[in-house]
Amino acid sequence: MNTIDRIPITKVERASNLVQTGAKVGVNYIKYFGNKLATNKVEARAKLNEDNAEDIYDGLKKLKGSALKVAQMLSMEKSIMPQAYVEKFSLSQFSVPPLSPALVIRTFKKYFGKSPQEVYESFDSTSVNAASIGQVHKAYNKGKELAVKIQYPGVANSIGSDLALVKPIAIKMLNIRGKESDKYFKEVEDKLLEETDYNQEINQSLEMAASCRHIPNLVFPDYYPELSSEKILTMDWMHGEHLSEYVSHFNEQKDLDKIGQALWDFYMYQIHVLKKVHADPHPGNFLVSPEKELVALDFGCIKVIPDSFYVPYFELATKENLSNPEFFRKKLYELEILIPSDSKEEVSFFSEMFHELLTVFTEPFQSEVFDFSDHGFFGKISDLGEKYTKSTELRKMNGNRGSKHFIYMNRTFFGLYNLMFDLKAKHVDINNFQTLK
Repeated sequence: MNTIDRIPITKVERASNLVQTGAKVGVNYIKYFGNKLATNKVEARAKLNEDNAEDIYDGLKKLKGSALKVAQMLSMEKSIMPQAYVEKFSLSQFSVPPLSPALVIRTFKKYFGKSPQEVYESFDSTSVNAASIGQVHKAYNKGKELAVKIQYPGVANSIGSDLALVKPIAIKMLNIRGKESDKYFKEVEDKLLEETDYNQEINQSLEMAASCRHIPNLVFPDYYPELSSEKILTMDWMHGEHLSEYVSHFNEQKDLDKIGQALWDFYMYQIHVLKKVHADPHPGNFLVSPEKELVALDFGCIKVIPDSFYVPYFELATKENLSNPEFFRKKLYELEILIPSDSKEEVSFFSEMFHELLTVFTEPFQSEVFDFSDHGFFGKISDLGEKYTKSTELRKMNGNRGSKHFIYMNRTFFGLYNLMFDLKAKHVDINNFQTLK
């Protein structure tokens, strides 16, 4: 894989890169209109999606940081995004062009005040894993095999300007109106900034491992604060396959169920017991060990769930409450899905829309055991995503909906559901986490 000797850092450089990417997308649309005449519309649209996904990803991977993190988040939206985008953007989870060895050494010395060779007994300056915010190197120290995560230069400083460039596009795509939209962007900016503080990540990692280590078939690396800093993180090197690699070949169903149960228990325990959750559930953050245990990595993105959100959010996960129109509507107001200024038309539309969405989305919670390999369940989620993406009525409404806490809670559940579906876990005890308290 080609390496990168330099990352655009200034606002002007990063904006220029996005403008160049936009120009390529514009050319793709010109080609699309020509292809519609030469081929059928479906083939032309598929080609457009492939070309746009390729060009957008190529532009974002040069920027890295929050720009590439957006691609990573979008790759998890399998029920909404065209397949070409999902396939291309999913590369941002754990496989992007790394920094060159020379830039790695300079970056490490800048962040740590010493060269890697002064810190570890041995250090491989060629990356073994590169993602959106940092890349991982292998090192050895005192007989231990270590993973050293190094943050890309300028990532933290460019978050605000990157989001400012994306904001007008997001407002148009999501049909958000008014100043209230600022709370959503502030939530994303704050979380991205937290992910760039590796001192905080180490503390969160140690806390999460201590709290969840008792969950069966779940393991964590040990972390080394003395070999870490705000931009450098050192932990045990964990052996295994990334989850996406593991599910790509044949596995015994009992192993898939075992790993799926561990993953589900891990998330339910975090949400319902700890009231904080690892809100970045993508395949690059999990390994399957040779012993068929789930290895949890990377706790940079932890979402604290306040009771004011937790209580109404999960009160709507029961059939009884979903079947009570008055109670249901009351909870929609508490969750800021409905707002006092809504017209009768908006109250009716969003009440029906979210009732339909939640009826499907909460299906796993309506039974003791759930089959996450069920194509019918995920097909319904995909159909609803497509339905409301194409809804002309929804475009007329104010899309500024829901508590800011929805952003990372929904990201958590979409990511978790996708991982469970990828695993094809057929027998998952939904309430098993209750026995682990």
